Amino acid sequence: MNTHVNKLVIVGLGHVGSCVLADAVASGLYGEIALIDTADGVAVGEALDQHHATALDTRVNVTVHAGDYDDCADADIVIIAAGPSIIPSEEEKVPDRAALARTNAAVIRQVMGDIAAVTHDPVVIVITNPCDTMTHVAATEFGFPRGRVFGTRTMLDSARMRRLIADRHGIDPGSVHGLMVGEHGLSAVPALSLVSVAGVPNTGLGDAFGGVPYELGELAEDVVQSAYDVLNAKGWTSAGVAQSAIVLARAVLLDERAVYPTSGPLEGEYGLSGVSLSLPCVIGRGGVRRRVTPPLDATERELLGVSASAVRRAMADAGAGPR
Repeated sequence: MNTHVNKLVIVGLGHVGSCVLADAVASGLYGEIALIDTADGVAVGEALDQHHATALDTRVNVTVHAGDYDDCADADIVIIAAGPSIIPSEEEKVPDRAALARTNAAVIRQVMGDIAAVTHDPVVIVITNPCDTMTHVAATEFGFPRGRVFGTRTMLDSARMRRLIADRHGIDPGSVHGLMVGEHGLSAVPALSLVSVAGVPNTGLGDAFGGVPYELGELAEDVVQSAYDVLNAKGWTSAGVAQSAIVLARAVLLDERAVYPTSGPLEGEYGLSGVSLSLPCVIGRGGVRRRVTPPLDATERELLGVSASAVRRAMADAGAGPR
């Protein structure tokens, strides 16, 4: 008799990891959630806190417990949120995530090494910044099957982009179709030529809904600034990235074959390889089933190349890539 229940392992229970946990419990998708953190008592405390919450009518009776890497052996999904995030400073209001490359590469190598010592079966979703570089390390250095390891990244940038466009034109962001590609960071590229609402392209949104349509450069700046507005106000961002991870995990568990922009090693797409960037991907059981290359205009393709260069610099700092 098959007694398997959907199982999630979360590694790292800081601001982001704890938000992932809360959203995972609320999702009702899991029968078991195991927590791993290097800080004494954090995994135990978070597990107990959520264990108590499962007695309320808004939650399902999921088993939440502190665990270790042996829990990965029968896990469906592992979400890695380990490692420090950006610390805002008075001198640098828009700090670069890539500055964390060397520090968090050591964290990711430890975490992935511990997972790989137990199993290569679960889908691994990487949140840790700089996400594209950390995803490249995780996906290429530990023998996981192609597509099994990927990063959340411009999924969150894309959500911010759609929210900004929706706010400008006074509509529901769920009605805005569009995405960002490239690095999750300062060089993320809005694929503005692909944006539409009810089939109306970006250039026509003002006539259709009111407001002034975004220009590419303006939108790119506003997306980046929207993240740092949160960071500089409360010290971290967590809600959007946590929900991004939960949506991706759901697509894996349910084999939705939904298309989301996620990060992973490129293999010649748009003439790029040896670097991890976000492109739209078909997500289902087993992870990334296919990468999609929609037609970008000349400016967008040029900016994607710039974004690749930015990630390669971070990869060099992390000792990632060809050796």
